[in-house]
Amino acid sequence: MSGPGGATHAGEGRRPGLGGTGESAGGWVPARARELAARLSALFDRDVAIVERLNDAQRRLREANGRLWSGLAPDAFGLVYDGQALAGHSQIAQLSEGAPGAGQAAVLCALQDAHWVIGRAFIDYQSASEERRQLAVDVGELSQQLTEVLCALGWSAEQARRANVHDLARAGA
Repeated sequence: MSGPGGATHAGEGRRPGLGGTGESAGGWVPARARELAARLSALFDRDVAIVERLNDAQRRLREANGRLWSGLAPDAFGLVYDGQALAGHSQIAQLSEGAPGAGQAAVLCALQDAHWVIGRAFIDYQSASEERRQLAVDVGELSQQLTEVLCALGWSAEQARRANVHDLARAGA
């Protein structure tokens, strides 16, 4: 089944979803096939939204880690504890410059902030991953049902698997 951005391939019979004119071999797509295709199309749209959430959570994790990395290098701790070593180039390292007491408080505050950003982003990533896993099960089940319906209409299994569900969902009865 072709999902988001999936290319379709021209097949025999100029069937919908295979680069055809919108008509199947019999000139129509049964309601059951259209309904399954519409449900799959909606699931593929949901998948796009989930991927956006995964990408956002990953970006937040990367950015929070970037704020920590050079600030937590051994040279940054030297400045925090004894004020003698050079700090790194991170946000946290920059906060540690200046007065030892104020610098340490600012560093601890920044560490706490990074901790919560990482925690929230990780939970968001886990949640979206689990939602996507469940979505994959639903897509698999509906794809199998649609393939069976299309094969019963005379489509080959390969044509049914390559069908564009967005086109099938819009095909006329």
